[in-house]
Amino acid sequence: MPPENSSDESEWVETWKEHASAFDRVKSVTMTLSEPRPASWIATEAAVSPNTARNHLHRLIDLGVVTATEKDGGRHYYPDPLYTQLRDVRELLQETTKRELSEQAAGLKDDIAAWEAEYDADSPEALRERAAEVDVSAEHAHELVQAASDWELARYRLSLVRDAIENYDTWTSDPSSITV
Repeated sequence: MPPENSSDESEWVETWKEHASAFDRVKSVTMTLSEPRPASWIATEAAVSPNTARNHLHRLIDLGVVTATEKDGGRHYYPDPLYTQLRDVRELLQETTKRELSEQAAGLKDDIAAWEAEYDADSPEALRERAAEVDVSAEHAHELVQAASDWELARYRLSLVRDAIENYDTWTSDPSSITV
């Protein structure tokens, strides 16, 4: 993330532009999105023109890395969920043995069970609903929202670990069978 000072920010952007192509900057910005954004917003963040951003975003869509949706009367872009999931599974397979994956699965299940017990809830959504209740203090609401986010991340990680375990032998014996 660029520094707060505008001259430092300008220097940082120039360094980024010097060392990364416009395509790489657009991809980098887009792959960090947690919600769809318009090409103009991505262009500003990537220090490119809106037309350049749109051209690179269309290329990323063709590559299956980015997807788009219509929102607020315009096209918004975000990382393709399938691409992201396969990339994350590939990373797990490259860095983790089957035994370590099983241990991670057990740890994630323990975490989820702890949230279920601690908050007497069956899902992150239930925690978010509780956070919005009138009689919940702001401090407790923040705690519930954070726990819900952590719980969702654990569920996502568990789904990746399960995919990696289920396909471990196939994907580690033939790495070309999982493409991203």
